[in-house]
Amino acid sequence: MPARDMFRTTVHEASPPARPVVTHGLPQDIAGFTGREDELERLLAAASPGRAMNVHTVDGMPGTGKTALVTRAAHLLAGHFPDGQFFHDLHAHSPGLPSARPVDVLAVLLTDLGIDPRNLPPTLEGRSHLWRDRLAGKRVLLVLDDAAGHAQIEPLLPGSSPGCLTLVTSRRRLIALDGAAPLSLDPLLPGEAADLFTGRCHRTPTGGEKEAVAELVRLCGYLPLAIVLLAGRLRHRARWPLTRFATEFAEAQDRLGELVGESRAVYTAFALSYKELPEDQRRLFRRIGLHPGPDLDAYAAAALDDAPLTATRRRLDALYTGHFLEEPDLGRYQLHGLLRAYARTLTADHDPADERAQAGERLLDYYQHTTQAADALLTGSPRLATAPVTPPSAAPELRDRAGALAWMRAEHANLLASLETLATDQAPRTVGLTAAMAAFLFQEGPLPQAAALHQRAVAAARHLDDTSGEAHALNDLGRVRSQTDNLTEAIRLHEQALALFEGLGDRLGQARALNELGRVRNQSDEYAVAARLLQRALSLFEGLGDRLGQAGALHVLSRVRCVTGDFGEAARLMERVLDLHEALGDGLGWARALGELGRVRCLMREFEVGVPLLEQSLSLFEDLGDRLAQAGALHNLGTAHHLIGQYVESARLLEQARDRFEGLGAWLSRAHVLNELGRVRDLMGDYAEAARTLELSLSLHEALGYRRGQSNALWALGRVRYRTGDHAEAARLLQQALDRFGDLGVRLGRAHALNDLGRVRYLTHDFAEATRLLDQALSLFQEGGDPQGEANALNNIGALLADSRGPNAALPLFRQACELARRVRSPLEEARALEGAARCHARTGDRVTALAELREAVTLYRRIDAAEATAATAYLTSLRPEA
Repeated sequence: MPARDMFRTTVHEASPPARPVVTHGLPQDIAGFTGREDELERLLAAASPGRAMNVHTVDGMPGTGKTALVTRAAHLLAGHFPDGQFFHDLHAHSPGLPSARPVDVLAVLLTDLGIDPRNLPPTLEGRSHLWRDRLAGKRVLLVLDDAAGHAQIEPLLPGSSPGCLTLVTSRRRLIALDGAAPLSLDPLLPGEAADLFTGRCHRTPTGGEKEAVAELVRLCGYLPLAIVLLAGRLRHRARWPLTRFATEFAEAQDRLGELVGESRAVYTAFALSYKELPEDQRRLFRRIGLHPGPDLDAYAAAALDDAPLTATRRRLDALYTGHFLEEPDLGRYQLHGLLRAYARTLTADHDPADERAQAGERLLDYYQHTTQAADALLTGSPRLATAPVTPPSAAPELRDRAGALAWMRAEHANLLASLETLATDQAPRTVGLTAAMAAFLFQEGPLPQAAALHQRAVAAARHLDDTSGEAHALNDLGRVRSQTDNLTEAIRLHEQALALFEGLGDRLGQARALNELGRVRNQSDEYAVAARLLQRALSLFEGLGDRLGQAGALHVLSRVRCVTGDFGEAARLMERVLDLHEALGDGLGWARALGELGRVRCLMREFEVGVPLLEQSLSLFEDLGDRLAQAGALHNLGTAHHLIGQYVESARLLEQARDRFEGLGAWLSRAHVLNELGRVRDLMGDYAEAARTLELSLSLHEALGYRRGQSNALWALGRVRYRTGDHAEAARLLQQALDRFGDLGVRLGRAHALNDLGRVRYLTHDFAEATRLLDQALSLFQEGGDPQGEANALNNIGALLADSRGPNAALPLFRQACELARRVRSPLEEARALEGAARCHARTGDRVTALAELREAVTLYRRIDAAEATAATAYLTSLRPEA
């Protein structure tokens, strides 16, 4: 062997060690996972046999708990995927880390399967093909967390293998990811949020602490990340009372800062997402933070951003896709509470004060301009006191009343929020915007809120020395006051407005103030004064050629004629009003006139004409969307059914009217309805409910200073008391009603009070006084042309004569009452007359006639659900032969 070969060494290359295979790579399960039951169930269903989708995405704003949800779901699904469960964080929003490249992610996934790194294809396409090849025929679960977009995800998908399932989380809606089933996470429900908070801070709230927890999670916007951070702070303050913790957090000037803490998790999550946006979207996001209301549309956003509408819509859509905005309704966007705080922090830090002020002015110009356009459609005429504003670059085209009403309803909260933000030096804006909202506020309510706004407008106009604006604001305030709290105050306000208009020489303003003053004087039972005021208003409107104003004055004048018992003149005036509105094409005015005419016809006992008119007006009001008018139509229709004797239907309609007036804050109209409803309850025999309702009506009328309403309530309550046997209290109440009706000059009111007081005296056997009172009532009913009241008085006199002079003396009166009742179609008085006559026949021994008439009376009582049905039925049973 040569010497050189003696030292030669042979090197044999060793085989590389076997690569470990990692097929169970899920992170730790979420301890104490709370809520999201529906969303979790949906993800678990993704593993069911025959599923249509192999890829499910979960998107949502930062902090909604996307990772927690898919992690929990992955652990519950793991048993369905025995060939592997993989979890990979794509780091789209990890502080200090770049977003993961798909080629690098595939390297990790493939080596986890045991592939030697030296054998990995160098290209993304090659690795993607290898990944899909290795998963073919296998049952694998893949979780891709915090994805930046579809381009990052698509190379990582297992392909069409039916055994594989992929769950993806992202802060963006992955619209371009074809074939994926999307699930968007909203903030937690309040109950879920409270459970999460108490579970994480290890507290069991009791008593008032439950309300404190509810407030804490509300202030966190029900956002899981914020709730967990806040709960962590409390967990390390074991001695702190929960209520104190809640109070301090609620009082914090910067709640977002309070949530930052040492981890800065919430702020950082927002900041990383914001950093990804292009500058135009960042600017719009910041400016949306300046919006004072709960939501906004593209027009408001364009005004804020001083940008074209088309570009603004595109940016809004991008912000929505990125979960910077929510879309609670079609075309309307809102910021989550914490994102709003973040946007306001950004705009304060980045945008100069003058730019922020200009954005706010553009928004207010847009709202005031469009509100004025809507108001002109709602009222039929422009507001004279409204100052012009700079037209916005884009505004919705309001074509008709329905469109105007829809816009006002959608923007109502925003308009109120805008008014709240106005400073003292923006008084002209306060006056103009409030005036433009007046018609909408009156018909939509709540009226107490409307009163507060008009009061501010009055003060702002005085501050400006804007006499015209002050006069219009006073008129608007007086109109609301007459419905909400005080007729005397309403009169004072309208008189002030009238004086200002006279000083300005504003004839149209004077006419409108006179019309409102006449309406309130009528409500205050000053009928002669009201008529004079309304005639003055009518003359001014005629001289100005204002047909809409003429119709308004005639409408109120018709009400004056109606309440004083001149139903024929009231109907004639309403026919004129109908003609005027028809000629003007004023659908709302025509509907109001139609309803008023229907009410008058029903008071004239012309139900076949009046009821269809009332039903038609209600239908029109529903189509037109006038809520106050709808409530009034329900009241009138309920009263009509009361007069007809359909008590159950009457009560149903009146209850609807009551609830609607209450929702609007129209306390005077609600008091009127309660009066009517109490009377119907009384007739149905529900005396306890009738008394409660009438006592409430009386207290409301007293608080509002409406004397006729007080008189009506006293009269109706007196009726309830005598029907329940409390004759002394009944006499006291009825005497009060009689005196007040006398002071007011309401003859028919006096007639009703005399009639029922006479009934009480009869029941207490004071026949002489009863006769005197009932004769007076009968004369007043005859003079006033009230045949139903006349029939009622005749029935009472008949009962008195039957006891004092015998049945033969009473029978003619019962016959006369029955004929009158049938003529005016009053089933209650007809039944009472028949029962009275039957009792007389029974006493004279004519049992056959008595039975026949009593059966007829019982049938009528039962048909109308009258309280008398029970006693009449018992009497009928006693008269029947034993066989």
